[in-house]
Amino acid sequence: MNVIVKRAVLYYVEKYPLAKTSLLTWYNEFLEHKFHNFNELKQVYGNASIIANNRVIFNIKGNDFRLIVSVNFKQLAAYIIWFGTHKEYDKINTGTIEFDTRILNYKDK
Repeated sequence: MNVIVKRAVLYYVEKYPLAKTSLLTWYNEFLEHKFHNFNELKQVYGNASIIANNRVIFNIKGNDFRLIVSVNFKQLAAYIIWFGTHKEYDKINTGTIEFDTRILNYKDK
């Protein structure tokens, strides 16, 4: 799968250093797969949940963090919409939260 806006991964790794290894592991593993539908994705990521607008929620670092990714199975592409702690996740609307465009200006240190 092609993960669009790799900068988002780098941004969240810096923002949440406790999740660095787990998030980078997810990212590198996800790149290696070509999911044509949610059932194929679910075979690899058994804890993944699909919600509105082809958004998939992943548990990262056990259940400490949540990752929301928009997946386009036809294009074999995905982009990260949101990442945060489970506590932060409980405060958002997963179906409508938007990508933080400030991430596009993030510069890796």
